[in-house]
Amino acid sequence: MKILLISDKVVEHIYSNNIADRLSDISFVISCGDLPAYYLEFIVSTLNKPLFYVLGNHDINKIYTEGGIKSGLPEGCINLDQKVIEYNGVILMGLEGSMRYSGGDYQYSEAQMCRKINRLKPALYKNKIFKKRYVDIVVTHAPPFKVHDGKDLCHTGFKCFNDFIKKYKPKYLVHGHVHTYGTANNWETTINDTKVINAYGYRIIEI
Repeated sequence: MKILLISDKVVEHIYSNNIADRLSDISFVISCGDLPAYYLEFIVSTLNKPLFYVLGNHDINKIYTEGGIKSGLPEGCINLDQKVIEYNGVILMGLEGSMRYSGGDYQYSEAQMCRKINRLKPALYKNKIFKKRYVDIVVTHAPPFKVHDGKDLCHTGFKCFNDFIKKYKPKYLVHGHVHTYGTANNWETTINDTKVINAYGYRIIEI
């Protein structure tokens, strides 16, 4: 099963009509935030595959037009924030946003993010009982603390993500938020048995 990961940057190679041919073997798409709605809508309509997303700190949920306020959220896509969803045998979980630094939308303190995780625990424990595992892929915008994160407050990772990895052992934690450049950048790190992947731009993983 191949999964297309996207985040933070509109990539011409993806924003192209021929992706229907080039990426025909993709099972579904995961967006880790800070991408315009038109980009996600194009991908989901062109590939005709499910697209699961979380929002980033630069995303907007309202657009002001002459005709009034419109939703800025992508149509035809599935908002994964604070949800646990199974698709084709893969258990997905989402947590939007970054560390709180300016009081804007989709910014959370460490305590707030911990509470978001706590609300998902009943669904996770139910999975453990009936499916013998908690979750397969955790989708976030921000990275875990000291894993792919930055030194400034905005790009600091969440410590509760590290605790989550240790306790619930997902196969993957996929994030965005931190921009990477060049060919030698560090975009994949394994913590215990969890692969932490920075989806900046795009990546394709096979599970």
